[in-house]
Amino acid sequence: MSWLTVCYDMDVMTPRMISVLTVGLVFCLACLAIHSAAQESAGAEQVRRLEEKWAAAYKERQIDLLSSLLNEDFVITVEDGNTYSKGGYITHSADPTVHVDVAELSNLRIRMRGNLAVVTGAYHERGESNHKPYEYHDRLTDVWVKVGNSWQVLASHYSVPLK
Repeated sequence: MSWLTVCYDMDVMTPRMISVLTVGLVFCLACLAIHSAAQESAGAEQVRRLEEKWAAAYKERQIDLLSSLLNEDFVITVEDGNTYSKGGYITHSADPTVHVDVAELSNLRIRMRGNLAVVTGAYHERGESNHKPYEYHDRLTDVWVKVGNSWQVLASHYSVPLK
């Protein structure tokens, strides 16, 4: 009779052996759950930092940085319902007639699902467009996808909450 057979033969195992195996199994499962939660937490924190970086790059018109954060299939739906591809969004962001004074994110919540992250939150933007002041208070939903070792925005949606 092999050792493996003894370990799984309940007639041969003593109550102490069963207890030790049970505790060991529970410990291994707990370690696995903690490791998984830590990885998810690290991914969520990385996406949160990238959201902040995106807002700052938009405000400062850092087009190269914006471009690196956006997936090639990126699509954004803005407050008026129009949609733009990566190229359209980059063109809008580089518009010299727009000056962004404030680009703030708040109440961010990040949900991780494997190589996807869904971010919801609030966005406040204030500035001038064609020398006329504007201000937005929006709700946002962003979908990030992990490509290789980096995260990129795949889709974004901004809407104005009803008052």
